[in-house]
Amino acid sequence: MPDNTPLPELFTCPFCYTPHPLAVRAAGEVQRHIETISEWADELAQGKMFGVLVATDDRGRLGFLAAFSGNIAGRSVHNWFVPPIFDITLPDGRFKTEERAISAINSQIDNLTNSEHYRLTLSQLADMKRQSEAEISQTKAAARQHKAERATLRLQPLTTDQALELERQSQFEKAELKRLERRWEAKIAACEAKATNTTLQIEQLKEQRRQRSESLQRWLFEQYLVRNALGESRTIGRIFAAERGTMPPAATGECAAPKLLQYAFNHGFAPVAMAEFWWGGSPIGEVRRHGQFYPACHSKCEPLLNFMLQGMAVEPNRLKKQEYTTLRILYNDKWLAAVEKPSGLPTVPGKEHQVSAYSIVRQMFPDASGPLVAHRLDMDTSGILLIAKSKEVFVSLQRQFVAHKVTKRYVALLDGIVACDSGIISLPLCPNLDDRPRQMVDFEHGKEAVTMFTVIGRRGGQTLVDFRPETGRTHQLRVHAAHQSGLNCPIVGDNLYGRPAERLMLHATEIKFMHPQSGQMITIVSEVPF
Repeated sequence: MPDNTPLPELFTCPFCYTPHPLAVRAAGEVQRHIETISEWADELAQGKMFGVLVATDDRGRLGFLAAFSGNIAGRSVHNWFVPPIFDITLPDGRFKTEERAISAINSQIDNLTNSEHYRLTLSQLADMKRQSEAEISQTKAAARQHKAERATLRLQPLTTDQALELERQSQFEKAELKRLERRWEAKIAACEAKATNTTLQIEQLKEQRRQRSESLQRWLFEQYLVRNALGESRTIGRIFAAERGTMPPAATGECAAPKLLQYAFNHGFAPVAMAEFWWGGSPIGEVRRHGQFYPACHSKCEPLLNFMLQGMAVEPNRLKKQEYTTLRILYNDKWLAAVEKPSGLPTVPGKEHQVSAYSIVRQMFPDASGPLVAHRLDMDTSGILLIAKSKEVFVSLQRQFVAHKVTKRYVALLDGIVACDSGIISLPLCPNLDDRPRQMVDFEHGKEAVTMFTVIGRRGGQTLVDFRPETGRTHQLRVHAAHQSGLNCPIVGDNLYGRPAERLMLHATEIKFMHPQSGQMITIVSEVPF
């Protein structure tokens, strides 16, 4: 791909980047090629991540490589695209062979679980337990009533024979209850015995499946031997063990970016620029836009790419913000304070971020005894953060948050034009377990998330919006803005659900609450920085 465009001085930071013009041009050629492959059309309607790597060969000639994540049409190898680091799709390979064996175990489990005899036995057992509980409960209730009646009779003058008769009745009822319980225990035990053999078989098969699956995963991750720019090689199992102390997630090493770098290093190409783009429809519940460039995922690719890029001059990660030692105070009294958290600073410490708003305000208010941080803001969101200086104040503020008596207002700059002037977004959210920290819309498992919005203004293909969240779910405003069933306009600078920029254009600009000590309504405002 001869081109007069100057080469970048630094290689692309895969986690936050603006695609280099050479990568954009390469992506365009790949997209035109994809459109000619008619047999992929149905599969790509569900969406697929592709990637391009612009590189030079040992003679300085410029070209590009293309890759896709996972496989297409059940195969990992297709003309025009680099091969996988390790091909798990070979029909007679160990992975597929063992996968078929595990599938056979699944079939055995399903057959046993759904067998008519087993289901009938379990149904009978459940009915028997319900009948047992009902009859024993009725017997106990009758015994309590009879006991109360005997207690009333004992308040009257009784003959010796009458007193003995009451005692005999009491002992008989106790013995009868014991006999009833033993009869039901025997019936239930006999019924359970019928199911026990099948239950044990199912549990043994499940344990066998677990062991074989874990063994296959460990073996698989030792087959993915990746290289870096220094010429070093390491399995992805060792890479994750060293960086995170865990096994890699499923499908690690199958994304486009590591495939591209591996092929380049294996063939002596010098990487120049890289980009990944989404092609096709968005998966159900997720936020993916056709033709848009995306950063590499953190859950599977971050440790891998951190190793593979060693020895290369890489752009700085713009998501790693400056360190702070103090925060601007917006409100301060004996009981609480409000500070302005900058974008890029986490609210509380994490595995990767020890400096946080919490650690800073701990230094700013050394005499405070409370938990301090009364609520949270996303790391990339800037704005007002309430600080409780005692446990009592913290508890009072928490009660107000739970009762929805705290009113919060955010301002966001959206990438696109929102047609309506105001409205309500109600889309339930839950974590995307395959791609943390992303959240996704899930009407079955998601938690209710409601946001009110009002358009402040529109300019140059962007919309300034006032958000008033009724709930406080993780990434709520970001997903509600970006999702096609929400505003379908991601927040500018949203590296997860939109396009990266210098910062996420989302600011917590106002908060209203009742002061825990005085009972007065307090309004705190922070000026929008964009």
